[in-house]
Amino acid sequence: MGAQDGGAQDRGAEDGGTEDGGTEDGGAPQRPRHFAAFRPGQVPAEADGRLHSPSFARNADPILKVLASQCAGLRGRALELASGTGQHVCHFAAALPGLAFTPSDPDPVHRASIDAWRARLGVPVAPARDLDAAGDWPAAVADIAPLALVLAINLLHIAPWRVTEGLVLGAARALAPGGILFIYGPFRQGGRHTGPGNAAFDAGLRAENPEWGLRDIEAVAAAAQAAGLTGPDVVIMPADNRSLVFRRPASG
Repeated sequence: MGAQDGGAQDRGAEDGGTEDGGTEDGGAPQRPRHFAAFRPGQVPAEADGRLHSPSFARNADPILKVLASQCAGLRGRALELASGTGQHVCHFAAALPGLAFTPSDPDPVHRASIDAWRARLGVPVAPARDLDAAGDWPAAVADIAPLALVLAINLLHIAPWRVTEGLVLGAARALAPGGILFIYGPFRQGGRHTGPGNAAFDAGLRAENPEWGLRDIEAVAAAAQAAGLTGPDVVIMPADNRSLVFRRPASG
């Protein structure tokens, strides 16, 4: 994305991030190297640990509108992977009382922000868990499975392909029959970028980390379908982004 009409305004957790999440002197807590990160000083931060996502005010309500429509009547447990600051999951939980949300992030600074936002807003969100979307995260959430919803916002383009694989394979295992995998972010579609700013944004990401970059919707769909999911429903979003909605087939 990288331009006014693209997702440079809506990058998500990569805004101002570093690949390894540490400081130059190695003093910050470490996390998997394949994730970008928010850090105080790079994004607005509060004394209690809350971090402010630059994209939250722009995309939270449009995402919620689609999520509420796709999840109408859905009840049960919801898991967000790579929750970042925690603002989105708190916003969704306040508006979707039929779903019990559990946030997660592999970064301890992010988890502190998530829990600080939970406390500040008083929303019914569980404590943040330390989960890596590239790992065996379904085993770590067996106590709350099967899940009605798995959610990933602005993740796939700032992580290597193995994170996409881990996300869809894990969702196929952890979702209840009829459950939803909801993915939001910038993508390529039909072999092309969805807006003129996306090409520059994609090139910038790949220059920063060759394993990053905008994913082709068709490649994500193929991986999800190979894992046993159906879909996706593709919803056009502001700033040339997309929401992808996959489902685990219902029993019978």
